[in-house]
Amino acid sequence: MKDRDADKHLAAAAAVREVCDDMLVGLGTGSTAAHAITALAARGLRIETVATSLASARLAESLGLRVRDFAEVSRVDLAIDGADAIDARLHAVKGAGGAMLREKVVAAAADRMIVIADGSKRVARLGGAALPVEILPFAKSYVMARLADFFVRAIERPDYRTDNGNIVVDGHGWDDSSLPTLADSLVAVPGIVGHGLFLREIDAAYIADDGIVTRLERGQNPR
Repeated sequence: MKDRDADKHLAAAAAVREVCDDMLVGLGTGSTAAHAITALAARGLRIETVATSLASARLAESLGLRVRDFAEVSRVDLAIDGADAIDARLHAVKGAGGAMLREKVVAAAADRMIVIADGSKRVARLGGAALPVEILPFAKSYVMARLADFFVRAIERPDYRTDNGNIVVDGHGWDDSSLPTLADSLVAVPGIVGHGLFLREIDAAYIADDGIVTRLERGQNPR
């Protein structure tokens, strides 16, 4: 049996080697991102961070990292985060941890965005993964009706709110043949404030599988 947690740790350790003193680093959310936060703190660099969730901010601060308020930040040097699924083109589905909207904002502000993952997250196509959608509670019924146009099933996470106070619905059974069209169609629905498709944001990925780390770089061959 493969040790997925050990692979996450290896991918995180490889990614944080890109961090240098005096950088402002974006911290992702979720179990894989937590490995990166821990590995980053262990390096003892002179850096500042911004966090994509309250949970990541608390973890970072508990490990001695300085966390700034992203509301006062317009640019990040490097962002590191996990993914639920990622393909060879560095298109990804994110949002299992519920922070995809904040993660996308931080990724857009970053000069370089790195995804870390274990080998189970590397896929040929993204459509097999659940696609999270963040919804304004006021628009819940309207948006749920509209989501039937995109998903076979759309399931609201019970008793859950994002750090933004919004609902998350996981869409299952979706057509991944034209990802840009789907992404644009979702954000065009009033009441949808974010979704987990990351198509342009990711510059590189470190993927560890059975103890071997592979780097994928946008526009280059794996190393």
